[in-house]
Amino acid sequence: MLKAELLEIITNGENSGVEFKRDDIRTEQLAKEIVAFANVQGGRILLGVEDDGEITGLQNDKTQEWVLNVFRDKVHPQIIPFYEEIQIETDIRVAVVTIATGISKPYVVRHNNREDVYIRMGDRSELATREQQLRLFASGGLLHVEVLPVAGTSLSTIDRERIDYYLRTIINDPEMPATDAEWTERLLGLGLMAEDGLGNTVCSIAGLVCFGITPRHYLRQAGLRIMAFSGDDKEYQAQLDVVLDGPLVGRWKTTQSGLRQLVDAGLIEKFSSTIEPFISRESGEIDKNMRREKTFFYPWEAIRETVINALAHRDWSRSVDIEVTNYSDRLEVVSPGKLQNSMTISKMVAGQRSPRNTLIMEILRDYGYVDSRGMGVRTKVIPLMKQVNQVEPVFEATDDYLKTILPRKRGDE
Repeated sequence: MLKAELLEIITNGENSGVEFKRDDIRTEQLAKEIVAFANVQGGRILLGVEDDGEITGLQNDKTQEWVLNVFRDKVHPQIIPFYEEIQIETDIRVAVVTIATGISKPYVVRHNNREDVYIRMGDRSELATREQQLRLFASGGLLHVEVLPVAGTSLSTIDRERIDYYLRTIINDPEMPATDAEWTERLLGLGLMAEDGLGNTVCSIAGLVCFGITPRHYLRQAGLRIMAFSGDDKEYQAQLDVVLDGPLVGRWKTTQSGLRQLVDAGLIEKFSSTIEPFISRESGEIDKNMRREKTFFYPWEAIRETVINALAHRDWSRSVDIEVTNYSDRLEVVSPGKLQNSMTISKMVAGQRSPRNTLIMEILRDYGYVDSRGMGVRTKVIPLMKQVNQVEPVFEATDDYLKTILPRKRGDE
């Protein structure tokens, strides 16, 4: 790093990626800042700079050794930093410790027989809450939220006919369970049930949201919230504001002719019938078949793919709903949670795949709700929007959600 670059950073002050410290602080204080940066998006610790930006320089002749000892003794898992010293004046040096965002989250400070998790919040490093730690475990690949147990559920919470059809017909299971004990054993093996640590066998999140009876009764964030407004924002009176509950997949049966027939709609089918009147327009004339032609404001496959993606990839550790909102000029789908791992919007648009909930994704793929490639954004949503509406979808990603915006065709608002 050049001296001019360092001085500019100092002038801009502390922020979510920069922390000023003296080099005579306690080792656990330095470890706290290191861990906080590694658990979020990385950052730089400038040693020899006061909180107000005054450059006092390094006081310790062995600062580098001290820093590396902190990384070795206080930070877990191990991180390899980039350390450099910049000469400001003849007798004034500043150390720059650069920490990349970690790939083995959560990182902890080991001190006094404790392990504390910190995250960076603005210009401060704070203890992570329970929910924040849960998301760090998930992002580090140490926890798969979809297989966590759901309190209050049991084998009776699963729609037996729905799961029976899945095993018997969709994946052609050669040995179907007969007793409750056999069903429990099979569903545990599939990750659709889980031990709750209190001696109970309950539904996993994946089992509940895919095959459960009224999943929202046990898991508040299950289901879909659908809204429609006549204008271009939520200040207008809602034409529709409902929350749909039900398992993701429909209940089907095979007819004598070998065709698959829907017996009870799943969440995806319920969504389709609920939103259709608000995203389509019927012709004023009746055709020769005594029907009114229906025109959709958006490519139906683009809507379906976007909503299924939200259901398949949402962060189940967040207790907020997926929201699908239709306005006069656009349709918005908000899926809770930041993009998985190192995924970005540009990578998603390019077709890179990084499923958060692999079990749920595979079940949806087994039913044919998603294609085998898992590249619906690139192969369906974007091309269809460009072809039919002559406009590209808009994607917004934050630490809290992924929003997909499907604009209506110009002149069709």
